[in-house]
Amino acid sequence: MLSYVLKRMLLILPVALGVSVVCFLLVHLSPGDPLTAILPTDASAETQAEMRKLYGFDQPLPVQFVLWLGRVLTGDLGISIATGRPVAAEVGRAVVNSVILAAAATLIGFFFGSLFGFVAGYFRNSWIDKLASFLAVIGVSVPHYWLGMVLVIIFSVQFNLLPATGGGPNGSSDTRSLDWEYLRFLILPAVTMSVIPMGIIARTLRALVAEILSQEFVQGLTAKGLLDRGVFAHVVKNAAPTAFAVMGLQLGYLLGGSILIETVFAWPGTGFLLNTAIFQRDLPLLQGTILVLAMFFVVLNLVVDVAQAAVDPRVKRS
Repeated sequence: MLSYVLKRMLLILPVALGVSVVCFLLVHLSPGDPLTAILPTDASAETQAEMRKLYGFDQPLPVQFVLWLGRVLTGDLGISIATGRPVAAEVGRAVVNSVILAAAATLIGFFFGSLFGFVAGYFRNSWIDKLASFLAVIGVSVPHYWLGMVLVIIFSVQFNLLPATGGGPNGSSDTRSLDWEYLRFLILPAVTMSVIPMGIIARTLRALVAEILSQEFVQGLTAKGLLDRGVFAHVVKNAAPTAFAVMGLQLGYLLGGSILIETVFAWPGTGFLLNTAIFQRDLPLLQGTILVLAMFFVVLNLVVDVAQAAVDPRVKRS
């Protein structure tokens, strides 16, 4: 097991380097001048040259990349052009909020997705299967930003049960706790984000459970007189590695693809930060946010691979 983990960790190094190159090039090759966010329209050529030198934009792209990568390896993601604050502090605060939101949405989606998937697969071709599959298709098909606005209209505007926007009481997300005053801000965005992973997990597990039930070892267990509860336990054990893999991927997608949900609910996470950095053309903030999200996704895949190997020893031999 240790050798498998070390081998997977070594594979992260070239992936991380490739991610950093792509992140840097995508941001720098996009059109527009990032200094327009802080420079007045009548700024002199000398002032523009000084600002370009200050942020290193006067250097060739390869030199900029080497200097940026060197700072990143020391934990320095640069200074935000728009706010003048360290990018690491901005991204760190946003990542915590996004992780909380994505984890809550993943848990909700994994619970209901696994429930619908296992039940639909176990009672395949029945009305239960059709109902669970219908709910899964609805979850995958509905636009989550539209669903978020509908939930805001229903639970915030019509019934005034939950807050529509914000990351906590008084609009602040710095103080986090498990009390109702904080959790009520988390419910609507978490439920909205959980719909798509719920549908994906349900459809994946439904097909997997139906396939497992048709295999010979299940028929052998039934022929030996094993109760349905015992057969179901064996089915769950065989489906668990795939369920973990799908859950890990969905958690990564939620972290990187939550920009619309966080914008709708004004949740102060990485998606909201990315949206702000894009409109302000804040290159250091944009690079730092994308890099942190990409590396988090890489590390998350490593954790999922190790978890799969721990649950199913066959993974280590493949």
